[in-house]
Amino acid sequence: MTRKSLITLVVMALLAILPPVFYWTGNAFYLDLATRLTILAIAAVSLNLILGYGGMISFGHAAYLGLGAYAVGIPAFHWLYDGIGDWATNGLIHIGIAVAVSAIFALITGAICLRTRGVYFIMITMAFAQMVYYLIVSIEHYGGDDGLVIDTRSELPLLNLDNPLHLFGLAYVSLVVAMLLVNMIVNSRFGMVLQAAKGNNERTVTLGFNTYLYRLTAYVISGAMAGYAGALLGNFTTFISPEMMDWRASGELMFMVILGGATTIGGPVLGAAAFILLEEVLVDTLGWLESPLHSLLGTEVELSNFWHLPFGLLLIVIVLYVRGGLMGLLGRGED
Repeated sequence: MTRKSLITLVVMALLAILPPVFYWTGNAFYLDLATRLTILAIAAVSLNLILGYGGMISFGHAAYLGLGAYAVGIPAFHWLYDGIGDWATNGLIHIGIAVAVSAIFALITGAICLRTRGVYFIMITMAFAQMVYYLIVSIEHYGGDDGLVIDTRSELPLLNLDNPLHLFGLAYVSLVVAMLLVNMIVNSRFGMVLQAAKGNNERTVTLGFNTYLYRLTAYVISGAMAGYAGALLGNFTTFISPEMMDWRASGELMFMVILGGATTIGGPVLGAAAFILLEEVLVDTLGWLESPLHSLLGTEVELSNFWHLPFGLLLIVIVLYVRGGLMGLLGRGED
C-alpha cells in the first residue's frame, strides 16, 4: 500500500468515526460540519475526474450542484403549494431528476465547450454556469435571488433524512462510492485514454482514439456526479439559492481539488476537509480580532468578511512550492 493510499484510508476512517462520536457527546455542530464537508467532497471528486485526470479546467462546476439542489426543491415546492402528489417528495425521483438534468446539461454544454481549449474552455464553462445562475435569479416563482426554502426533505427507503446521522451516513457512503467509481474509471482503458489525451492529445488522436468523445463522456459523468451531490446538499441545507451555482462556488471546488491534490483519489477529500476546517477557524479567529481592532482604529471593520484572503495566499504557496497539493506533501518520499 502506498503512502497516499494510507493517508486516504486514515482520512476516510476519521471522517466515518469522529462526526458520530461528536454528535453522541452533544456536539451536533461537528456532525453538520462533516455532512457539508462530505457532500462538497463528492462534488470535488467529480471535478477531479475532468480537471485532474482529464485536464479540463471547468470554472462552472457549481452549476451542477445548483441544478441538483433545485431538483429537490422545486418538486417539494409544488407538493406543498399545489398538492401534486406524494411522488414529489420521493427521494429516488429527486435523485433521478438531479442526475438526469445535470447529465443532459453537461452533454449539451460539454459538446460546445470541448470544441475549445485552454483559457477559452475555462471562460465558456463559466459563461454557461452564469447563464443558469441568471436564469434561476429571473424566476421569481421559485424565489429568484432570495432563494427557496425546502419545506420537506426527500423520502428514501429505510432512511429518514431529518435524522442528522442518517443524512451523514448517506453522504458518507455516497462519497465512498464516488471515490471507488472514479478510481475504477481512471484505471480502466477509458481512463488511460483520457489521461493520455491530457498529456498529448494529438498523439492520442493519431493512435486512433476519438478523444473528443472520451472527454465528453467524462464530462457528462462528472456533471451527473456533481448533480447528485447537489441533491444531497439541498436536503442538507433545506434552503437553496442561485448563489450555489455562482462562479465563486465553482472556484471553491477548484480550490479543494488543487489544495488536496489533483490526480489522486483522496486528494479532493483532503482538500475539502482542509477548506471547510480552515474556513471555520479563520472566520472565528477574524471575528475574535474585530473587537480589539475596532478599539484601536476607532472604526468598525468586519474582518470575517475577508476570510478568503488567507486562502488566496495559501493557494499561491501550494501552486508554487507544493507539487501535488497536501496529498503530494504528505506522501512525499514514497517514490
